[in-house]
Amino acid sequence: MATRQLLNELAAAWQPPAGCSVTIESVGGVDAARRVAAGEAFDFVVLASEAIDKLVAAGHAVAGSRVDIVQSGVAIAVREGAPRPDVGSEQALRAAVLAAPTIGYSTGPSGTALLQLFERWGITAQVRERLVQARPGVPVGAQVASGDVALGFQQLSELVNLPGITVLGGMPDAVRIDTIFSGAICAAATQAEAARALLAFMASPETTAAKRRNGMDAA
Repeated sequence: MATRQLLNELAAAWQPPAGCSVTIESVGGVDAARRVAAGEAFDFVVLASEAIDKLVAAGHAVAGSRVDIVQSGVAIAVREGAPRPDVGSEQALRAAVLAAPTIGYSTGPSGTALLQLFERWGITAQVRERLVQARPGVPVGAQVASGDVALGFQQLSELVNLPGITVLGGMPDAVRIDTIFSGAICAAATQAEAARALLAFMASPETTAAKRRNGMDAA
């Protein structure tokens, strides 16, 4: 879901071969991996690089077809109008997490990394009852905007331009959470060469500006 706006923008900008058109379906990463593994007729898939590697290893995506498209960082948000805690350093962020009445995080790799960070900080037991995991496909930012969570962590690309929230910034450098999103050709592909050309375009330098507009960087 973190890449849905970008992928749609890049697909619209690509010049496909004659007679070819692109349709992108955006769902939660867990669901996307499951559907590809089930053999649904997708030509390519975009997921966190680790998930792509697992699909390749299991034979559900074509070996050697992985293309790294974008690097996406986690940002922190509060509801619009709410107090803005200091999150500019690791120590300040830890204090903000401990003070937050509720903490929202995603089902994706960034959510897993966040829980690992809390474990490393030794605060898992203190915050466990205040953790709210977004359902697959539900943006953490929407939960922040509705007031369901006070402090939300999600890919910046899913928080930019979302009404009702204030983005405090990215994670401090000492605890940055970055995800590489990659594409690969599905084993069930029927238009593998066209998909390969599209993925090459998505990874090309000419797409850098679009990636930055969407809160991400080139991989």
